[in-house]
Amino acid sequence: MDVIRETTSAHDRTAELVALRVSVEAGDAAGTERQRAKGKLTARERIQLLLDKGSFTEVEQLRRHRATGFGLEAKRPHSDGVITGWGLVEGRTVFVYAHDFRIFGGALGEAHATKIHKIMDMAVAAGAPLVSLNDGAGARIQEGVSALAGYGGIFQRNTRASGVIPQISVMLGPCAGGAAYSPALTDFVFMVRETSQMFITGPDVVKAVTGEEITQNGLGGADVHAETSGVCHFAYDDEETCLEEVRYLLSLLPGNNREAPPAEATDDPADRRCEALLDLVPADGNRPYDMRGVIEEIVDDGQFIEVHERWATNVICALSRLDGQVVGIVANQPMSMAGVLDIHASEKAARFVQLCDAFNIPLITLLDVPGFLPGVDQEHGGIIRHGAKLLYAYCNATVPRIQLILRKAYGGAYIVMDSRSVGADLSFAWPTNEIAVMGAEGAANVIFRKRIAEADDPDAMRASMVKEYKAELMHPYYAAERGLVDDVIDPAETRGILGRALHMLRTKHAELPARKHGNPPQ
Repeated sequence: MDVIRETTSAHDRTAELVALRVSVEAGDAAGTERQRAKGKLTARERIQLLLDKGSFTEVEQLRRHRATGFGLEAKRPHSDGVITGWGLVEGRTVFVYAHDFRIFGGALGEAHATKIHKIMDMAVAAGAPLVSLNDGAGARIQEGVSALAGYGGIFQRNTRASGVIPQISVMLGPCAGGAAYSPALTDFVFMVRETSQMFITGPDVVKAVTGEEITQNGLGGADVHAETSGVCHFAYDDEETCLEEVRYLLSLLPGNNREAPPAEATDDPADRRCEALLDLVPADGNRPYDMRGVIEEIVDDGQFIEVHERWATNVICALSRLDGQVVGIVANQPMSMAGVLDIHASEKAARFVQLCDAFNIPLITLLDVPGFLPGVDQEHGGIIRHGAKLLYAYCNATVPRIQLILRKAYGGAYIVMDSRSVGADLSFAWPTNEIAVMGAEGAANVIFRKRIAEADDPDAMRASMVKEYKAELMHPYYAAERGLVDDVIDPAETRGILGRALHMLRTKHAELPARKHGNPPQ
């Protein structure tokens, strides 16, 4: 509505405003049909699914760009391709911005960026989470460097808000070039299969430069980033499920770093015995099992949300509740690579530990780890540097930290996985625990190498030395006798013991040395 009609009453002006808002909210009918044809919802439909019904308050709905040239002066739609505002998720305030692909393909221009800057600043000032619903074509080329500067302002705000408020990026369409960096700076990235992609250079550029031919989904689709690159934390088949899971994740996070995560009443008894754990975890350390079953037994009602479920699957990172309180769980997964730590697992767990520490979420670490993955590729790829990231994250964390050793806990991996020596508040172990520098077979081969070589029956001597080493240094109470484990517990009592420990640690207060920031390994 470019020309405001002459009116003579407030009623007329109000009716004019209502008509304008209806027109803006309806949007371009042809653009809506194009979204539908791609199996995508509109930006406003997405916001309605994310937020509690009727809770959305929009700001700068009538904003328009002021750019000229290349025909832009003749096309000045209201909202300028992004919807910004706030609403409620389960009664708690959440800020949101959503690219509207129907307007300039969701491309970012100066006015568009200014709206995003404003809502980001409002989220930090109010101390509430920020969710971005991304479906845009990158920078608005017609606006040149002004559009690029707009991205710079977003990146700066992402960084300043990091660890202050939760930031969640939901990818619901293409995200190319510099636009991909904002999601990468946030705490969580959600993607929808087939309809969302992320890449710095698209398939055409890749082909022109390298000669490689690949589709958009093959280059940067949800499954690629969920399984291979680790950029995506959660991937779903449709937008409705994706946005419902965003709501669930928000229910586990505090509004900001000055608050505790929201507690929730539960009918699951705090002292419930977990008899099934005795059968879930084999005493034989060489037999695999699914650590998810252990987590389900321990947490409230067996419910948890796994972060990076399909990337670095040899370690599990999950958010859940124990006795109604939110907890972060880091656990080795014996079903994948025997639960060893490697480069990707170390990176995955380190960032999760940092996230939990930033937002006051207590950490429970479940150990069944044979060590770090050996190999030339791992060493040349920087396993020392990447493993140190996890060590740094734990050593730097001030939230309540509890270690539980189920079976194997060998070598440096035992230390890195939140041992008492790096600052865990409490360490518990099951009677099946084996804490040692290395496995008994390897240790015997090193310590008794000469005796085994000189024996008439080397195999028999080796077996005898393995047995001796286990009896002397790997019995279930060795670490407890030396104060490195606080108690050896009945597995069936795990839930109750962890719950009581967390309750005691709620008032924990720890401070780090005064500094601008640390310099973690990269």
